[in-house]
This record gives sequence, structure tokens and C-alpha cells, in this order.
Amino acid sequence: MKAFVQDFGLAVRQLREGRGWSQEQLAERSDLNRSYVGEVERGSVVPSIVTAQKLALALGVDGAGLLARCEQLEQSRAAQRIRLASIAC
Repeated sequence: MKAFVQDFGLAVRQLREGRGWSQEQLAERSDLNRSYVGEVERGSVVPSIVTAQKLALALGVDGAGLLARCEQLEQSRAAQRIRLASIAC
């Protein structure tokens, strides 16, 4: 569960940075507190579904697209673990 929360935060940060926005700009666009956006990006809080939707809409993606990005991050991490394990053998 913790990995998913961290992936969600990473996905939000990547999308935000890809648009060249500060956390403050994302917070304004999503009607959230800037410090809370930072906590989401660090994976230190579990955002509600409503908050996830606010972030997704502010970032110009739908909720499903944001969650799909989390899944891509998890798959990348799993592939990296497999590569590292094969090197160690």
C-alpha cells in the first residue's frame, strides 16, 4: 500500500514538473494547500478520492489516467528489481 501512495505522489510530481509548475501553482489550480500538495508528492499522506480527482483535473488528466501512471511506475520498479536480481546472480 505504501508503495502505491509513493507512486501516486511521484506521478503527481512528474506531471507537475512536466508542466513547469511549482507546488504553489498546482495547489492554486487544484484548490489545495501547498504544503498538502508537498505531502502528497512525498507520499506521506493518503489523498482522498476527491483530492486525487482535484489533482488530476488540475494536471489536465482524468483520474484513471493518473492512476494508470501510478501503475506504470510500479511496473518500471518491478522490471528494475528483476534486472538487478539477474545481475546479482
